[in-house]
Amino acid sequence: MDVRSLFSRRSPSGPSLYTFSFWLLSVSNFLFSASFSMMIPELPAYLEKMGGREYVGLIIALFTFTAGVSRPFSGKITDTVGRVPVMAFGSVVCFVCGLLYPYLLTVWGFLTLRLIHGFSTGTKPTATSAYIADVVPANRRGEAMGMLGLFTAMGMSLGPAIGSWLATDFSMNIMFWTSSAFALMSIGILLRMPETLKQTQPFRLGLLRLKKDEIFDKNAIPPFLVLLLQSFSSGVILTVISSFSASLGVTNKGLFFTVYTVASLAIRLVFSRTSDRYGRIPVLFISTIVLAFSMGLLILTDSTFLFWTAAIFYGMSWGMNSPTVTAWTADLSDEKTRGRAMATMYIALEAGIGLGALGAGWVLNHFDGESGIDASFAVSGVLALVAVVYLGWLWRKDVPLQSHQIDEADEVALLDGEP
Repeated sequence: MDVRSLFSRRSPSGPSLYTFSFWLLSVSNFLFSASFSMMIPELPAYLEKMGGREYVGLIIALFTFTAGVSRPFSGKITDTVGRVPVMAFGSVVCFVCGLLYPYLLTVWGFLTLRLIHGFSTGTKPTATSAYIADVVPANRRGEAMGMLGLFTAMGMSLGPAIGSWLATDFSMNIMFWTSSAFALMSIGILLRMPETLKQTQPFRLGLLRLKKDEIFDKNAIPPFLVLLLQSFSSGVILTVISSFSASLGVTNKGLFFTVYTVASLAIRLVFSRTSDRYGRIPVLFISTIVLAFSMGLLILTDSTFLFWTAAIFYGMSWGMNSPTVTAWTADLSDEKTRGRAMATMYIALEAGIGLGALGAGWVLNHFDGESGIDASFAVSGVLALVAVVYLGWLWRKDVPLQSHQIDEADEVALLDGEP
């Protein structure tokens, strides 16, 4: 059976995306996202208890460093060995790391494990995005990425809340082991997924040798630049929001992530097909303005009302950003190097988050109280505005939505009246 048909069974109004295989991949993404995100709010305090307060910024920075470094390799292996093995590898890393955290009780042991843990998000999202792009008609990629992103966002939302609850009411070890259990369930689901790469190769060490043109996909430069500027704010949020929450009297450090993700989910449900209808660049232009606005709100925040309002706008921005940037990258990619294009996009994500985390960590160590946190939010807002200017320039140039040729399945979808 054609793998595309597993995702795009026909209905009177056109092909349906929402089949059993699509839901399997979505649930796997939910479990994976919850696995690595549930520990994020608790790790700064955990590291401080070990005596590593000055290294708090490295919690996210090391994680994103290895994620970014592994992207070119995961892109190449995704395009040669297959999508499913790379997805499974990412979940296996989460499973193993969750088991090991309770036994590495020194600062450097902990930081080394964070470095290794980053390989998880350096691999699975790359292969997942390539998998979806393989099986979904081009004119519905925004919708598909948005729906898949719903499950990712739910994992990112519920994970921190679950993690904080487990760490507070039980123990950090219970939280780490629960993280492993979620990753293990994600692996089990992936074993049922059919491979979409038409010509696969067995893995060999030679695949880890990269040529210069295998590291970066030039077609993905526009989304790379936009996501790099946008994601700096994510590194800042991940690093400072726990301290900021506590200063406002919010005891559950994961609630900010829950609120922003609920907002993200709502936006994806309502506007999942907007970029398919009106174009990627116009949607990103608006969503990045909303991102900058949310950073401005956080600077002004002196009450829980403004705090939750900022979380809502932040979630709205990423609810539009994530699926649209991913679909835009898929549009600009060549089918034979789609994994490389997705890897390039995720390098920007990891680099932005890592730089944001490092910058925020440095600021927290050199400035006292709210001034350092406000400065971090301000830099994030300015970089988002730079992205707005760049997107406006692309919009004026009338950059095409996609560079690939529409294939037969896409033509059928268009003839059926799909927008």
